[in-house]
Amino acid sequence: MLDQAHELRRLAGSILPSRTNSRAAGPRVVTITSGKGGVGKTSLAVNLGLLLARWSRRVLLFDADLGLANIEVMLGITPAYTLYEFLYGAKSIEEIVFSGPYGLQIVSGGSGMQELANLDSVQRQRILDMLPYLRAKTDFVLVDTGAGISKNVLGFAAAAEEVVMVITPEPTSLTDAYSLIKVLARFKLHSEARLVVNRVRDEGEAAQAAQKLQLVCRKFLDFDLDYLGAVLEDPVVGQAVKNQRPFVLSQPYSTAARNLNQVARCLVDGKDSAPKAAERFLSRLLKLFG
Repeated sequence: MLDQAHELRRLAGSILPSRTNSRAAGPRVVTITSGKGGVGKTSLAVNLGLLLARWSRRVLLFDADLGLANIEVMLGITPAYTLYEFLYGAKSIEEIVFSGPYGLQIVSGGSGMQELANLDSVQRQRILDMLPYLRAKTDFVLVDTGAGISKNVLGFAAAAEEVVMVITPEPTSLTDAYSLIKVLARFKLHSEARLVVNRVRDEGEAAQAAQKLQLVCRKFLDFDLDYLGAVLEDPVVGQAVKNQRPFVLSQPYSTAARNLNQVARCLVDGKDSAPKAAERFLSRLLKLFG
């Protein structure tokens, strides 16, 4: 942890996100993360990606949850290739991207995630070779991380221009989210993030949970949380996971789908892409994991 903290401090000066509002070529890079598991983060990431793709945004959804293939399981898809084949098997970026509903582009990290810390110069260049594809083929890159404060989670959160934090109203979720935000703030990796409250009874409960976390983050960390909205508890979500068919497809008029539609609109309307966001994302990954 001390080595990790030293590396985060060293890179802090170059990782603060740009605040520009100007429209530029290239995608918005958004990491979707959480302080603890079981809050519905991956389900939200998949369904959010599908909504954006349905709105004619070119979306690449990257499964960065080390060792777990939750995105492809939720979609009922088995990819032919993963990031590992791109790094070591001479497969092109086009070959490892598989297509989901509405043209959603998906990349599975697979065991390639474990290799990011051990890349030689050729493989590091392979990572940078992804840049032309991201520039030309995507409007959004959504990175679904694991939960907690592992190096993998922190690396992707630090590298992305934007962070979306998913919480539930349970005290453990709020506490663990605060722990993750504290690391981001302490090492000046980000000064703000977006917030989604999931699995709540009503809007009042969501607002109360969001306000609690916003207050302590602002008071003790000088860290801003922009509340994107809430997704209410809805039985269609669990059923969608079991059926491997996301709820925005199977139940597009459900409460959860309507709620997430509002969250997606707030995300789209909130910011423009930052200049050279994709370049910074890839170069920061190489620095953080290398």
